[in-house]
Amino acid sequence: MPEPIIPLSGPAPQAEPIRMRTLVLLRWFAIAGQMAAVVVAHLMGIGFAFGPVLALIAAAIVLNLWQGLWPRRRTSARMAVVHLSFDVIQISALMALTGGLANPFALLVLAPVTVAAATLDTRQTVALGLATMILISLASRFALPLHDAGGRELILAPVLALGHWAALMIGVVFFAGYAHRVTAELQATSNALFATQMALAREQRLQHLGGVVAAAAHEMGTPLATIKLIAAELADELDGRPDLQADAIALRDSAVRCGDILRSMGRAGKDDLHLRSAPLRTVLEDAAEPHAGRGPVVTINADGPQIRRDPAVIHALRNLIQNAVDFAASRVTIDAQSGDGWLAVTIRDDGPGYSPALLARIGDPYLTSKRGGPQRDGYDGMGLGLFIAKTLLERSGARLDFDNGGPGAIVTVRWPLDRIAADARAALGDNPRMT
Repeated sequence: MPEPIIPLSGPAPQAEPIRMRTLVLLRWFAIAGQMAAVVVAHLMGIGFAFGPVLALIAAAIVLNLWQGLWPRRRTSARMAVVHLSFDVIQISALMALTGGLANPFALLVLAPVTVAAATLDTRQTVALGLATMILISLASRFALPLHDAGGRELILAPVLALGHWAALMIGVVFFAGYAHRVTAELQATSNALFATQMALAREQRLQHLGGVVAAAAHEMGTPLATIKLIAAELADELDGRPDLQADAIALRDSAVRCGDILRSMGRAGKDDLHLRSAPLRTVLEDAAEPHAGRGPVVTINADGPQIRRDPAVIHALRNLIQNAVDFAASRVTIDAQSGDGWLAVTIRDDGPGYSPALLARIGDPYLTSKRGGPQRDGYDGMGLGLFIAKTLLERSGARLDFDNGGPGAIVTVRWPLDRIAADARAALGDNPRMT
């Protein structure tokens, strides 16, 4: 009896959005840049509120040193927001004390919100972005002017100041949106690739299981034969004891039945273990078999060559056939053609076809809508199956084309024949002469 699964107490641990060491290191870079700007401006005779500026830089240094005294621990999203908010406030205050929009380094205020967009969720990014836009506006409105060596104020013309402010507002939205979108797509792709690896590992485990079954059938054959022989002898010796003789006969029959079951499993296991190649039609039938009774009629037209029986290819074709069955009205047709060094497998259905707006994105991970009509019960609609199929087939050397055939969707998988065809089995040749 399997052991019960004991659920873990408490919520599942959340991924660390960004390491504290990274936040501290980025702040050290910012501090170094701020100090360099202060020194250069002072040497050029630029006048500004020197004391308050140094106090703000010192506050960042103190925060970094204080953070270094704490033992290393995981960074929560809330803690990351606190640190990034401090950076936004500190840079905005420096901007206000050093000329506001006239300061050429004002664009550095975009750095914290960009880091937030790459590491935090949408709600936290939007909140920090709005706070950044408000602080930029306040720093622009109440900025202390810079003075050159002669004491003249360094100010921008009103039109240039307005343009600089608008550029910073647009920069907050653009950099935050761009960083957040790219990070989300990378995360989705990473998760989908992990799912692909898990699916392939499952197919390989199932294939190896056939070898284990064959070995078990072989090893258990001898003890079962012994049990059968002893039970038969006991049945003969217990001729005058009908009750005990019946038990011995039942034991012998059970041993015979177990032997038959193991022989059957052993043959299937050996087939799974040793069948490294198969006719194209057999591979396609293997891929389509789980979806044969789901409603639509699946028709296979294939008289292709002997190909490698690759678990990854079978699993990928199975996903493509599943997608066709999910949306087909009544029929799915699988055609295969070979020639001129190529092997092509085409899977078409009579469903609504792919949405024209999303046709170019077919195969992207977590595509939320691949077709333009209703789907069969049980379809999750995430697009991960197509991503897995596309990834596995491209690794096998195939090229995939997705199209609409009016009606229905068409998927064409093309391999160079030398990448998918099974190796010919040549004669071993003469044995070497022993002298």
